[in-house]
Amino acid sequence: MGEPVKSSDAAADNQAIVSQEIRDIEESYKAGRAAGAPAETQPRVDYAPYRSSILRHPTKSLHHADPETIELYSPAFGHQDVHALESNLTIQHNGEPLGERMVLRGKVLDGDGRPVAGQLVEIWQANSAGRYIHKRDQHPAPIDPNFTGVGRCITGPDGSYEFLTIKPGPYPWKNHLNAWRPAHIHFSLFGTEFTQRMVTQMYFPGDQLFPLDPIYQSIVDQDARDRLIAKYNHDLTSPEWALGYEWDIILTGQKRTWTENEAYGEQGDDEH
Repeated sequence: MGEPVKSSDAAADNQAIVSQEIRDIEESYKAGRAAGAPAETQPRVDYAPYRSSILRHPTKSLHHADPETIELYSPAFGHQDVHALESNLTIQHNGEPLGERMVLRGKVLDGDGRPVAGQLVEIWQANSAGRYIHKRDQHPAPIDPNFTGVGRCITGPDGSYEFLTIKPGPYPWKNHLNAWRPAHIHFSLFGTEFTQRMVTQMYFPGDQLFPLDPIYQSIVDQDARDRLIAKYNHDLTSPEWALGYEWDIILTGQKRTWTENEAYGEQGDDEH
């Protein structure tokens, strides 16, 4: 879920304009639900407050590619390729990264609550100042030389994953004037092959930027949005070392975690 650079005309809109658009859509959705419309558990691909979604979403039927052909050019992953230390984002350089250490733990589950083992889970994120290690990220926040912001692991027999990382900071983006993204971590999950990749974002509880962010708000159903928010877990917190957060990822069913699953298209996985 990238944050594309906007045109100068779009950036002329301010937060008040975008927030009003968000409220109008929310009220319209609530009215529809009261009249019997089904819940929308996935984001709207054409969501006006998220300016570039109007240009980025598919406008024609999706075409299924031949998976065997794709796999000739796609990377292959196995247990031997993922080292246990890759899940610790705080030891990848000579020094310690700056910021709030956090243990992030959860499970990957199917719609019936059964664990999904052997799943490749990757994360990437901004540093504690809200800066990515990317040449296109040029906003004036410091780069941490001891933090790259990427890690990966394989889910265990019980579907569990765990990362040790730094809590990311919020950062500006150019959807509109003075637009800021809530702190978040990007997640990528692979099944048994590259064509099964899914991407999503995890947020942190109590973020004041939630009502202002059109990417987060593009999921118009509050219950569905809430499933993207990790829970603070004091039992997981390590004394004098790191705070603990817990977040499960559900792959199917009505409680499915939102993902950028292009293979299913606008209808989600309800018919598959």
